[in-house]
Amino acid sequence: MTGYRTEKDQLLRRLRRVEGQIRGLQRMVDTDTYCIDVLTQVSAATKALQSVALQLLDSHLAHCVQDAIAGGGTEADLKVAEATQAIARLMRT
Repeated sequence: MTGYRTEKDQLLRRLRRVEGQIRGLQRMVDTDTYCIDVLTQVSAATKALQSVALQLLDSHLAHCVQDAIAGGGTEADLKVAEATQAIARLMRT
């Protein structure tokens, strides 16, 4: 089971909004919109995706990692390492 199952509808709404932002960016480039205006919208879309990523990470820590730690053993170590790697990937972007 995924940790975000209770927030699935909210995540999908947010992702659809990001999808709309990306379509808007495509239109902006297609119509030769001023560079800075396009960059501003790219920044907004990037922040929206980062927000989704943080929500997913929070759910993963609160459910998947917490459950694995409660169970103990190597599964707990694997889930903590997995979460650490995900955080590192997010920080590089």
